[in-house]
Formats: sequence, structure tokens, C-alpha cells
Amino acid sequence: MEATAPRIAAARRYPKAGLATPHYLATEAGGEVLARGGNAIDAIVAANLVLGVVTPYLCGVGGDLFAMVWDGSLHGYLGAGRAPGAATPHAVVAATSDEQVPPTHRTLAGGTRAPGLGPHSVTVPQAIEGWFTLLERWGSRSFGDLATAAVRLAREGFDLTTTGAEMFAGAATIYSSFSAWNSRYGGLGPGARLHQPGLADLLELVASDGPEAYYRGPVAEAIVETVRADGGMLDEGDLTGHAGEFCDPLRAPYRDHEIAELPPPTQGVTALEILRILDGFDLAGAEPATRQHLIAEAVKRGLLDRDAYVTDPDHMLSPAGALLVDEHIAGQRNTIDPGGVADLPPGAPQRGGTAYLCAADGDGLLVSLIQSNFFAFGSGLHVARWGINLQNRGSSFSLVPGSVNVIAPAKRPMHTLIPAMVLRDGHPWLVFGSMGGDAQAQVHAQVLTRRIDDGTEIQEAIHAPRWRLEPDDWAVMRIEERFSAGIVDRLRELGHRTRIVAAFDSGMGHAHAIELTPTGYSVAVDPRCEGATAGQ
Repeated sequence: MEATAPRIAAARRYPKAGLATPHYLATEAGGEVLARGGNAIDAIVAANLVLGVVTPYLCGVGGDLFAMVWDGSLHGYLGAGRAPGAATPHAVVAATSDEQVPPTHRTLAGGTRAPGLGPHSVTVPQAIEGWFTLLERWGSRSFGDLATAAVRLAREGFDLTTTGAEMFAGAATIYSSFSAWNSRYGGLGPGARLHQPGLADLLELVASDGPEAYYRGPVAEAIVETVRADGGMLDEGDLTGHAGEFCDPLRAPYRDHEIAELPPPTQGVTALEILRILDGFDLAGAEPATRQHLIAEAVKRGLLDRDAYVTDPDHMLSPAGALLVDEHIAGQRNTIDPGGVADLPPGAPQRGGTAYLCAADGDGLLVSLIQSNFFAFGSGLHVARWGINLQNRGSSFSLVPGSVNVIAPAKRPMHTLIPAMVLRDGHPWLVFGSMGGDAQAQVHAQVLTRRIDDGTEIQEAIHAPRWRLEPDDWAVMRIEERFSAGIVDRLRELGHRTRIVAAFDSGMGHAHAIELTPTGYSVAVDPRCEGATAGQ
């Protein structure tokens, strides 16, 4: 079956329940759960498990998980894995400096950033614990029941679409030196049937014995052996010592709305800072190119503050809320010149893949969830017996002593993952998020300003052309070709070097949303992926 993404489809309205995911097979699985009377948490876990099977280049059992849940009040969940207990800047540099170390395993940015791939980019995966934690608090179905579709697709296989095959082919150029990865995923083309029996075995084991079957015993031993065999530091104590946590989301005003984002170690405060800066500009009345310029300049300041201040909250020098106080926001806003690009220092790029999904049910339970390996399949380390692709979230760490996000034993890295909600008068109005690494906060700003400032329907706001900035070179704006030539020319006059990319470029993020309306849920999916909506 070849998925076809709607290009200008209207958001579907579901009176009782709704779900959006970046792959139609995941939406199908979650939709079946809703049809059988499951709630929003049940549906989103079932869908997420299928995503780990059919889009392993975005997420899976070797990654992290973050969520925001509304059950009459707002709750956040931080499923952020920690660095190995032996990880220090000196230890990582020493372990990756030998000439015998493969190029893929070496440090980045002249030795100032942790390796992008390999064993020293691995942090403890939190997704398994996260799914069970959410189900224990809000679910109405067992993990085993919800894993049925994922187990079937892993064991019996599924046929790759052209888009899926392109993702595997692109990843093959990145992971060509990782033998276990190539044995499982190499050489796959359109129509190829991918079987993952080890992953099916893992899901069945966890369904039978609970999350501890992942963090202790044969599975944990296999994870540690895979990392250690490649020179890494992870040990079984790191896995048994894992723990996610519930938290209070951060909230900040934008126009007459309240935006809710997760606190550190995520970059949620970055999205809020960007929107608070923009709250002082008349975007609806601005000339189109000037409007995009103002958003871009606010993005730069938010991301630079992220790099300077955001990390594991146990290691932050000041609370995240300090970035949202009126004085700081006004100071940032006053540095923006509507007539030209500012000369700013480069930031620290955080590229990634990731899967965002959202769900709502007839009882008003709302879930905004994001789950990720970080970059594509993650570190490149594949635990063959159990079908686990270990994440490379540790590549976010700095190796410069004294920097806020420097690696340290059992420390959580700064995370790009930011599921969100928008509230009106204290009640949810929009469940929203996007994948995309550095692009996530940028997509939040672009989509929400279209929806709130312009009153654009949510599907149209997601469908609209987007751009993204790369922190290592602020002057370059990657911009979808659907922007008019006049806007592009004016952006160049303002000082932006534009790099035109194809329409509906996946690098612009996959944003999905559920809007609460007087007659039900309007569910919107991004045409930049193979996503679909479902509902009752």
C-alpha cells in the first residue's frame, strides 16, 4: 500500500475521539483501539509501538519519550535517559581520541561536542518505562493488548513504501560501517518486506514480564554487551537506575492564549521565549517578508539562550522561568531590527528525526506525545537479538568543562523534544507538536502564529510553507519553494541567505494537531510525512 499525504485536505472533525500520527499504519492501530473503546492513552501507546516498528528511522524501544496529558488538569512527563555513570568530558575525549577509533565514533566540532554516533552517544533509553508509566496512571488496556499490532507487523513484516525505502536508503549512507545495523536494514528498496523478529520477541517479553524485563536480565545484558563491545561505558547499573518523572509544564501567554510546554531538560522554554518575544510585534499587520524576518530573529535569540542555559534541571544555574520574565523578554525584543539581520554568534546544532503524535477521547482525555531515537536510527548500535536501535541522545552533550550542557555522570542532556498544548481561559484548545530537532521550536512559532494571529484553520496552518534556520550558520534560511518570489527576494534584502528546498520538505518537521471545537475534535496531519488521522 502506498500512502498518499493530502496536500490541501481539511482537518477531519471527530465528535468523540481523534488521533494523528506520522505513519498511516500507526494511525490504523491507534484508531482500532479507539474503536474498541480504548482511551486516548491506550490509542497513543498502541500507535507509538507501531511507529517503532514501521519508522525505526524516527523512534523506537531504544529511545526517549516525553508527554503532556490533560485529564482535567495539566501534567507533564519527562522520559529523558541519563548518561552512563562513568561519563565525564575527560573520559569521553580519552576514549575517542585514539587513531584506532572509527571516524563515526569521534567527537564533533573540533572535540567540543560528544560523538554523533557510536557507543559514546548512547544514553539510557526511557521509552519502555514511559509507556508503562502513562498506562499505569491513565490507561484502560494492558501493554500486551496494545502491542498486538506492533508485534504482528514486526514478526510478519510489512511492505516498504517508496517514502519508507528512501528513508532506509538515506540512513544506509550514515550507518554503512555498522555491521549489525546493515544485517537488519541494509539493501531495502520499495516493496521490500521488513521482518524484525527480535523486536517482536522483545515486545512479547515486556508484555509478559513488565518494564523490568527491559532494564534487567537478558535484554539489559545484551544492551550493555553491545555498547561495551564497541568501547562504550554503559553498564547494567545505569539501566537499573533509570527513572522518568512527572512535572508541571511551563506556561506563558501569547496574545489571548496560554502556551504550555515541557520544562528542562527540554527546549520547551525556548518555544515560549520565542513566542513571548513575538507577542510584542504586530505580526498580523506586518508586511509578509518582514513578518517572517521577525519570527526568524526571535528564533535565533531563543535558541542561543537555549544553548547558554538549558540542560538537566539538576545542573542548571538558574530556573527556566528566568528566560520568560518581562525584563529579559523586552531586552531580547529590543535587539531585533525589523529592517535587517543581526550579527549573532553561532549556536550548537541539534539535528534529529523523531515522531510526534497526539490523541483525544470522548471523556476529554488529551495526550501530546513525542518519542525519538534522536538522529534517524540513533547511535548506529543495533542490539540484534532484541531488535533495539540505541538512541544517540548523548550527542547533544558538550565536552567543554564549565559549559551548561557538559556531559557528567547520570546527567540528562538538553532535549529538543517538546510536545505542547494551547489553552484558552484555562481549558485546552489545541494539542500540538512537531518533530525536527532544532526546527521544533521554529515550527511551533510558525504554525501557532498562523493559527492565532491570522485565524487560519489548523490544517491550512500546518500545510502552509515553512522555513528553518541552522544554528551553526544563522545567515542561511532553508525555505520551501512555495514561498512567493517576492517574499524570498525581500528576505534576501533584509540580509537572509536563502536556500530553497522542495515543497513539503521533511526537514521542516512533521507537525500534527487536535483542535477542540464546539462540535468535536478537528484533527490535522502534516503532508510532509506518511501520516493519517483517525477518530470516532
